[in-house]
Amino acid sequence: METVFTLDHDVCYRALSARDRRFDGRIFVCVSSTGIYCRPVCPARTPGASRCRFVRSAAEAEALGYRACLRCRPETAPGTPAWAGTAATVTRALRLIEEGVLDEGSVPELAERLGVGERQLRRLFIQHLGAGPLDVAANRRLMTAKSLLSDTSLPISGIAFMAGFQSLRRFNAAVRNHYGVPPSSLRGRTVPGTDGIELKLGYRAPFSWDRLIRYLAYRAIPGVEAVENGCYIRSFRLGGAMGTLTISHDPARHGLRALVRCEGPVPIRQIGARLRRLFDLDADPLAIHQALARHEALAPWLDDAEGLRIPGAFDGFELAVRAVLGQQVSVRGMVTLSARLAERCGARLPETLTQDSVARLFPTPAEVAAADLSSMGLTGARAATLKRLAEAAMADPALFAPRADLPATIAALKALPGIGDWTANYIALRAVGEPDAFPAGDLALRKAFGAGGDPLPEREVALRAEGLRPWRGYAAMLIWQSDPARRVKTEIRETENAPD
Repeated sequence: METVFTLDHDVCYRALSARDRRFDGRIFVCVSSTGIYCRPVCPARTPGASRCRFVRSAAEAEALGYRACLRCRPETAPGTPAWAGTAATVTRALRLIEEGVLDEGSVPELAERLGVGERQLRRLFIQHLGAGPLDVAANRRLMTAKSLLSDTSLPISGIAFMAGFQSLRRFNAAVRNHYGVPPSSLRGRTVPGTDGIELKLGYRAPFSWDRLIRYLAYRAIPGVEAVENGCYIRSFRLGGAMGTLTISHDPARHGLRALVRCEGPVPIRQIGARLRRLFDLDADPLAIHQALARHEALAPWLDDAEGLRIPGAFDGFELAVRAVLGQQVSVRGMVTLSARLAERCGARLPETLTQDSVARLFPTPAEVAAADLSSMGLTGARAATLKRLAEAAMADPALFAPRADLPATIAALKALPGIGDWTANYIALRAVGEPDAFPAGDLALRKAFGAGGDPLPEREVALRAEGLRPWRGYAAMLIWQSDPARRVKTEIRETENAPD
């Protein structure tokens, strides 16, 4: 039976009194005497228990008529971590809402995309978040606007449209209604001379930044992305904008800082949503660690893996191309082929946006579909798979977006020519963000689950991993991110046994 996070008043109040970060993003406290809602880590004096009402989301607090605290800033709280049972449907929906599907789309369209009825989707949102999809979408627009007002010097009119509001009048009315002041009163101090827009992205501690950044660095495509001075840097193209992102770790504030430098209309909400997925910021690390520690074969690997995250992807098509290029070659071979592809058909960034070693954009599906892929070191079958993948991505822009469930996602990916079970699970794990995706046939996993003996058969690995649901993808990443010396005395390739 599914477990739903319950709001026991006494437990929540103890968490508030202790400023317990484990509850940050899971609960918010509404204070009746002030009409304000806060995060449980708010530094303000703890109100009396009788004046506190606990809710499951910022959207629920606002639907009840409470205003966001300007001190603890609910817009910087970690996101919803649930991935089990019906909560997984809500989590998938939240990801799509963050991408802006309800800014112009409808709830029925969102429900159809997730394979549920409209009434069921509304019921699940009320059950898990205490507010409907439209209320949540409105809250996310407002939270984005508040963050930009506080942390940037962008024009207020620009902030309104970046946050997803359809008019400046609606934006002004929403801010006045929820904060009791005009947008200009929420302007914060900005750093003079800052080149770009800075986003602050919170997470639940612990967070293994060094482990994650090593994984990304080893797979960085020269010219497109790099890891330098402890920062992850990459180019991007999204909508009508292109530019670079520089992400650094801010452990003191339990968050990341992302500097966005770009030309064109800045899709700031979509950038923030993709960065949260890339760095897996909404994970619940303690719950995941506990689940993995209960598995006998994995417990020894957890010694240095506190705060484990799944490196996602900023762009689903890019990750899918990497997966295809990496079939039956080493990781370094995949990087070499990816760099050749970017050099051959990816556009260069304008000189004003070039940053250090990042100067080129990864090619779009249209560019790959039109490119001559001969003399790149690819087999004819692999080049044909890339072409068909590009054509599929052009035909279905939502190809790498969340679907109804993991089996539906795997089935849709395996329907593409040249995509087998390993590649489909890898894409689902990193590009779509399905934490239970698990390529049981991977050689590294077969050896690890064999506890140092002969590699187990794929079916046996899948059977032994059943108890890890819904976190099987973290088990795979735990092994892939570990020191090669511990990987059964051999270099394990993620794609060594991938299908042609």
